[in-house]
Amino acid sequence: MAQSNQITVGSLLASRPDAIGLPLELLAGSGGLDRPITSPHVQKTGLALAGFHEYLKPGRVLIFGESEMRYLESQEAAARGQAIHLALSMDLPCVVVTSGSTVPPELLFEAEWARRPVLRTSVATPHAIAKLSALLEDALSERTLLHAVLLDVLGLGVLITGESGIGKSESALDLIVRGHRLVADDTVEIRRRSETMLVGTCPELTRYHMELRGLGIINLKELFGVASTRTAKRIELVVQLERWDPSREYERLGLDDQFFTILGLPVPLIHMPVAPGRNIAILVEVAARNQLLKTRGHHAALSLSARLEEQLRRAAVGAAAGLDDESDEEEEGGLG
Repeated sequence: MAQSNQITVGSLLASRPDAIGLPLELLAGSGGLDRPITSPHVQKTGLALAGFHEYLKPGRVLIFGESEMRYLESQEAAARGQAIHLALSMDLPCVVVTSGSTVPPELLFEAEWARRPVLRTSVATPHAIAKLSALLEDALSERTLLHAVLLDVLGLGVLITGESGIGKSESALDLIVRGHRLVADDTVEIRRRSETMLVGTCPELTRYHMELRGLGIINLKELFGVASTRTAKRIELVVQLERWDPSREYERLGLDDQFFTILGLPVPLIHMPVAPGRNIAILVEVAARNQLLKTRGHHAALSLSARLEEQLRRAAVGAAAGLDDESDEEEEGGLG
């Protein structure tokens, strides 16, 4: 089931943004750390300090860069306090001051009064905006959980789905032995990033682990080394394992592309029948290779179909030309 995460200013600070190169310190407004941030898009509108508050969007972090600080410094104390008071009276979760700028005392006073946290970072404004936007986009992204296995196969994120006990983990283990990498087994947490990207990760508790019936739980990182796993991967192909049904017609040519919808985004889908004697791991690897070719504009089934149609067209043209020649000969014979 899809869900959208919520994040507060306090949880933003607790998420250790310094780990991505964005150190943040709380200067004032600690009473408002429970204010929610509802949008990953930050706003840097110096016009708000000049009285144009309609440009401020609720739920967005307000950035004060060097230009805003210089504008405030150029104002008289009374005008500066009034401008800050009006800006902080809007529905804003917090203010982030960039470039390590000196914060005027009026801002600290009004932040305490309005319970609007004021944070400061030493990072320059463009880099601070980029890092903060990426952090918020990840925290606020729509997400869901799927019972599946996610692997990195030749650089392609392959999600293997299917009913319990059909052999997803066994196929994944075979692929890992062949040199591919595991992202998550059994439970895959999927996040929608931007408008076109799905990123899958593994819950922290089960990371690097895999369950195999008859063998139990194993730690792949310890068995095969750190190169056998990775923490996240973009999902670009879904392989759905199904028990072989003799009465069903399976895809033989691959001319019609099928898709699996996750969080509203379509992902290329392959239905893979499972039956004795079929090496699923090799088939999944070939499916990944074929998908990589498709992304580069090489579609084997369409190319073969086009060549076949061209051959049939030439044969039809040749047959028509032969009939015309025979007709001409009959006419000449009749005249003779």
